[in-house]
Amino acid sequence: MKPIEQTDIAIIGAGPSGAAAAAWLAGRGHQVRVLERGHFPRFSIGESLLPQCMPHLAACGLMESVVDAGYQHKNGAAFCHGERYAAIDFRDKYTAGPGTTWQVERADFDQRLINGAMAHGARVDFGMTVTGFNADSQTPSLEIINQQGEQSTLQARFVLDASGYGRVLARLEQLDRPSTLPPRAALFTHVEDHISAADHDREKILIGVHPEHQGIWYWLIPFSNGRASIGVVGDPQQLDGVADDDSSRLWTLLRQEPRFARLLENAVPTRDIQRLAGYSADIESLHGPGFAILGNAGEFLDPVFSSGVTIALDSAVRAAPLVERQLEGNTIDWASEFEAPLREGIATFRDFVDAWYDGSLQTIIFHQRQEPRLREMIASVLAGYAWDKSNPYVAVSRRRIKTLAERCAMDAAPLSPGNETLPR
Repeated sequence: MKPIEQTDIAIIGAGPSGAAAAAWLAGRGHQVRVLERGHFPRFSIGESLLPQCMPHLAACGLMESVVDAGYQHKNGAAFCHGERYAAIDFRDKYTAGPGTTWQVERADFDQRLINGAMAHGARVDFGMTVTGFNADSQTPSLEIINQQGEQSTLQARFVLDASGYGRVLARLEQLDRPSTLPPRAALFTHVEDHISAADHDREKILIGVHPEHQGIWYWLIPFSNGRASIGVVGDPQQLDGVADDDSSRLWTLLRQEPRFARLLENAVPTRDIQRLAGYSADIESLHGPGFAILGNAGEFLDPVFSSGVTIALDSAVRAAPLVERQLEGNTIDWASEFEAPLREGIATFRDFVDAWYDGSLQTIIFHQRQEPRLREMIASVLAGYAWDKSNPYVAVSRRRIKTLAERCAMDAAPLSPGNETLPR
């Protein structure tokens, strides 16, 4: 007979959203059990954080776990396309809140976060695979198998799915739905970058655009130890047509972008080239009887604006207080109190992703004569403040981006409060 265990809250996955929710709930005295299929430390991409992450980490009591790690300071994003170069400083933004954050090697960052959750009292079990789920508003339960093949059942009063790309409950509850974003692939690795160029700003992620294909873009994320994360993203067929293997494809494409070719001419890979394809995902619902779904386990957009960890942490800090209230006997409207507001910010990020790939956001970013107020509004979203409805580029971002891009393309006069012609 399989053993049956019990806990207040079961969390699937020990990544950033799982660690944040576990730390918040365990820190308030709840019994929390985290089930992680893998073992930490483990490699992950998503290394360039956004400033909106900082108050979320503080709210979960995890800032002390990472503040002394010596991570690379980050204050913005830089963009290049041929001879064009533009930098956006997150400190010059419209929305109040931190304007700086870090660029992190996720193996270390995620380890520190889950260690922080354990320090708050959460129990974390590694090497545990969730094979089944019984949704129930009072006592949802998980079927688990460990590495020794031993099966057990974990009953909880509430379940949070923070399984990331594993998307455990989306799969088990058949909640998957096709993403509206076209399929794309990423090729990436870590390098000893050996960058000595005086014009390279290590405090910003560098995003490059392919000289001929605006849908192919590059990232360069410097770390504090002289290493960097590098990658290229594009249509899988376009990437595959460049060379016969992923290593040749990545390096051939990097050499085609002048700034990346120059900066990385002495780079030495420290790990094999990896490919991630078909990563964009969507879901019918982010909640159900006795459960809620966090971060990438529900919906993932695209890596271009580094929104993944921000959405993961935002979902955790939204869900954890609601779980506590529900365990106290309150009735929670998960649709209006959790899913709807979370999806509003995700929708803003999606509009920016779409605008990047259709070229309109690239037109705005590389335009050199924008009025500072408009640039501050754009910077706020790129800094992760996608839920600030006082920002016009959050409220109706798609229409405003289109209008601003048209004005930039006309280039008839400097964009200013007197002639911006923004929709109301």
